[in-house]
Amino acid sequence: MASINAAASGTFSIGGDLEVNRLGFGAMRVTGKGIWGDPPDHAKAIAVLKKLPELGINFIDTADSYGPFVSEDLIHEALHPYKGLVVATKGGLTRHGPDIWAPVGRPEYLRQCVLMSLRRLKVDRIDLWQLHRVDEKVPADEQFDAIKQMQAEGLIRHAGLSEVKVEQIEAAQKFFKVATVQNLYNLGNRQSEEVLDYCEKHNIGFIPWYPLAAGALAKEGSVLSKIAQKLGATNGQVALAWLLRRSKVMLPIPGTGDAEHLAENVKGASLELSQADFEALEHAVK
Repeated sequence: MASINAAASGTFSIGGDLEVNRLGFGAMRVTGKGIWGDPPDHAKAIAVLKKLPELGINFIDTADSYGPFVSEDLIHEALHPYKGLVVATKGGLTRHGPDIWAPVGRPEYLRQCVLMSLRRLKVDRIDLWQLHRVDEKVPADEQFDAIKQMQAEGLIRHAGLSEVKVEQIEAAQKFFKVATVQNLYNLGNRQSEEVLDYCEKHNIGFIPWYPLAAGALAKEGSVLSKIAQKLGATNGQVALAWLLRRSKVMLPIPGTGDAEHLAENVKGASLELSQADFEALEHAVK
């Protein structure tokens, strides 16, 4: 493999005008256990974030609910004024304790989320703001209209959605241009295949969360482990290489709180899979 640089993953233009390297970073795991509270080692978390530009990562995904607020505060501390970086954040989930997540999609709350993220990140406009979940207790049109209004005000540049179906994307498109979709998707879980195909057709960035998970494929002797062993790579690097090859709109954001693990992940951007290996992985869970 070549030098460790996320630029090897290629680029994608979010919303058609915001170019980023396709391999990004998910800033959820720089917080405490259960994505709650401060990290156990503050200096270590800051060091990981500061390492991102050195490794060619210029797309960072976070959320106001990570901590809550801790991830955004750490990103500001480590990387402001974000020269050459795109910091995307999300809102619409509230926190009441470790591993507890509750959606709130009331328009006034979504607006509060955006205004507070602007304050914590110390920016005048959020390059990409994503609705963390569509709240089933609030009419979807009200949530989408709130995003449309904030975009018109210049508070957010591009808007995206998370954990949605095609029908919800199409409903949101009546209010604003959906720039990204962030759904659970990885080598071992293809439940969002239809959504990915839709995003590819419409040039919408697809951000797979939990990208390194491979389920049963990660077991010793599996197709994945055999390919990884052959290539002198880790299972995670092969899983990332597969994602990057799977679609031109794919924007994986593996997260970690460890600098060595971060560099290991970025090596996956340079890993080239043969057509045969790609197809073997493609069919491994079908």
